[in-house]
Amino acid sequence: MKKIEAIITPFKYDEVKEALAKAGIQRMTFSGVRDWNPHGGPVARYRGVAYVAEFRPRVKIEVMVKDEEGKAVAETILGVLRSGRLGDGQIAVLPAETVIRVRTGVREVAVMSQRNGALGEGSRSVRLPDKGDRARAA
Repeated sequence: MKKIEAIITPFKYDEVKEALAKAGIQRMTFSGVRDWNPHGGPVARYRGVAYVAEFRPRVKIEVMVKDEEGKAVAETILGVLRSGRLGDGQIAVLPAETVIRVRTGVREVAVMSQRNGALGEGSRSVRLPDKGDRARAA
């Protein structure tokens, strides 16, 4: 298993999401983060006073994939992000020891195969009781 983390500029969010969807990635996590640069950021003005914006808003994307899909997913993200300018972002491809779906306890590759509600190996369907079941039991 591989975990791919990418830190991107917010305006590239939709492009990356669409490219990953076209590549068949249906589960991903996006979160808002802040990027800090020790050399300072762009100079901004507020009420006539100049200041250096130390923290810049970024979006962090996290995707879990099978080992053989890791390089392709990283290349897909790279293809969308690369402009040749400063601030294009960073991509990290990390090994993931194990993945466990908390609700079912399913581990490893079976978690990755549960896309769009399809049950993979090691999964089971659970029927939750409704109000009618409680009335019949009483």
